[in-house]
Amino acid sequence: MKIISILGSTGSIGKSTLSVINLHPEKFKVFALAGFNNVDLLLEQTIKFKPSFIVTKDLVSKKQLMDKLKETKLDTVILYGNDGYSFIASHEEVTTVVAAITGSAGLISTIDAAKSGKQILLANKESMVMAGDLINKICSENNSTLIPVDSEHNAIFQVFSNNSDTKKIKKVILTASGGPFRGFTSDMLASVTKADALKHPNWSMGAKITIDSASMMNKGLEVIEAKWLFDLNKDQIDIIVHPQSIIHSIVQFEDGSMKAQMGLPDMKLPIQYALTYPRRLKNTFPRFDFLDYPSLTFEKPDFKAFRNLNLAFDALAKEGNAPAVLNAANEVAVARFLNDQIAFVQLPDVVEYALSRVSYQSKPDLEAHLESDKEARAFALEF
Repeated sequence: MKIISILGSTGSIGKSTLSVINLHPEKFKVFALAGFNNVDLLLEQTIKFKPSFIVTKDLVSKKQLMDKLKETKLDTVILYGNDGYSFIASHEEVTTVVAAITGSAGLISTIDAAKSGKQILLANKESMVMAGDLINKICSENNSTLIPVDSEHNAIFQVFSNNSDTKKIKKVILTASGGPFRGFTSDMLASVTKADALKHPNWSMGAKITIDSASMMNKGLEVIEAKWLFDLNKDQIDIIVHPQSIIHSIVQFEDGSMKAQMGLPDMKLPIQYALTYPRRLKNTFPRFDFLDYPSLTFEKPDFKAFRNLNLAFDALAKEGNAPAVLNAANEVAVARFLNDQIAFVQLPDVVEYALSRVSYQSKPDLEAHLESDKEARAFALEF
């Protein structure tokens, strides 16, 4: 039985993970849950799954949960803040950590899990974007394993797990839905609204990742993540727009043959595979039928209209602290956009501004990554 801590249990990935666990109670035990703002949902999850520990964002929310838990008579221990996240990520009883905290906030707890030799189901792509080289090194030193949860990287992982010689890879092709603004020109993007950007055509996700998908930054971050997860160079990674989101990614081998993982756009499927790897379990999830999708189509991404893609590939080429700067500035930009303080077309402007001003470091350690993150946020706010 796998003993699981879920970092980010109240987000979309966390909720889907718990729904999968609920289908297989004989195989998984929830040891700890961590949320942030949604105290009521965290309480509901606690009552249902009875974890030993829960973690919330601060002392105020801890006290709120303590008052609510008294009525349940559960003996769940409530922790809060970064120390709490680190505690449940590294606890000796835990075998598997689901790293699903959004943004750079998930970096330290992911590293703590890696240092403790855990199996890490990684949904927090920002950790690998910021410090993929460092995380890989820590995982190697502590016999920790990374299994990606994002549908695109999980698809690549499923192909790679059946092919021992990954050096025979010619190219990895990440598919992108194109988001709500597929086919838009730069001029058309100038008038889009927050409500428009939050209407993803295929996936139900949190606000931040939905905006990233609309701006194509999410795909840029996934390109950087793929480099570190699968030991690829920039020229081995490509993007293709696939509006139906049925083919989740493609691996092309040096002989020209290709393998792809397909399925309906439902995060429960890659989550279950990550949880049960290397085995597969039966489920009752909806099945893909070719007759329901008689046409699967593909398009080139528009690097001119969606400038975030260029910025991400440039950061990947530079490596060092550039991806951390890219990620931090983007987090600030998205937050400002969601607060109606900047226009959609200004998202890449904020990122470009920070990238041009934070001092470049070619071989940053963790402290330097964190300092670059801090500086990038300051410059983004200055913009």
